[in-house]
Amino acid sequence: MARNKITIVGAGNVGASTAYMAATRQLGDIVLIDIVEGLGEGKALDIAEAAPVQLYDSHIVGTCDWKETADSDIAIITSGLPRKPGMSRDDLLAKNTQIVKDVSGKVARYSPNSIIIVVCNPLDAMVYVAAKITDFAKNKVMGMAGALDSARFCCFLALELGVSVEEIKCVLMGGHGDDMVPLPRFTSVGGIPITHLLDADTINRLIERTRKGGIEVVNLLGYSAYYAPAAGAVKMAEAILKDKKTVLSCCAYCQSEYDAGGYFVGVPAVLGGRGVEKVIELDLNDAEQVQFQQSLTHVKELVAKVDGLL
Repeated sequence: MARNKITIVGAGNVGASTAYMAATRQLGDIVLIDIVEGLGEGKALDIAEAAPVQLYDSHIVGTCDWKETADSDIAIITSGLPRKPGMSRDDLLAKNTQIVKDVSGKVARYSPNSIIIVVCNPLDAMVYVAAKITDFAKNKVMGMAGALDSARFCCFLALELGVSVEEIKCVLMGGHGDDMVPLPRFTSVGGIPITHLLDADTINRLIERTRKGGIEVVNLLGYSAYYAPAAGAVKMAEAILKDKKTVLSCCAYCQSEYDAGGYFVGVPAVLGGRGVEKVIELDLNDAEQVQFQQSLTHVKELVAKVDGLL
């Protein structure tokens, strides 16, 4: 039986980490493509040479030639300008719009039946670019945001409570930015809502740290996070390639759902072999609904700017 084929666009920190994690989980054969001569090839070789130690059999190649990516099952787009100290995700809009426009067109040309996971920022707007350029079915284009933001919220909650991260289930919604909407009512530890375990001030402090989680890493390193974003992308890819029907937060297309009106935005969804198989609609209270609509408004503003750039 033929193995799954995964193309990872961009061999920088996020792309290479994604390739390594996908290989260790044996999700399929991997093509790591970059415009920089030797970058994808070198990192692919390094990952391949780790296989005898880590015991995986994924075939990994690096390349600058898009023909090598042909007939991929999944394309994970990590290419784009990373954030630096003092930059917001929105600051990357113009440059990354052109990059995502270019690579999305190539994905559509060489792998017209693939499913796309976008990782670069500003996330929700870049998913829109990929969907518009490829003209793929909306359920086959999505963004890795909620998986990362949920992981950060889980991490901070686990540290605060002194429990295993495996016990925590988080739900986040909205755009991937400072106005994302973590939902304490739908977040639990061993099935117990965190509102029963932590006071409101502590929860709000952890929510704020989650919202600023990306820039916290940027300020420490001088550049964007990559291990956690890669882990989020690989979790999504695994759910799709193995048809796991995994429920997680991601940037997905919403029309009537949450009265979004036809935008890609962070929501809880079921991921399986067909991509986004279902958007789960939660019964938000008034305060949560207000926060979500504010975040969605920001996404709409970014998309309007993107339309002026395409």
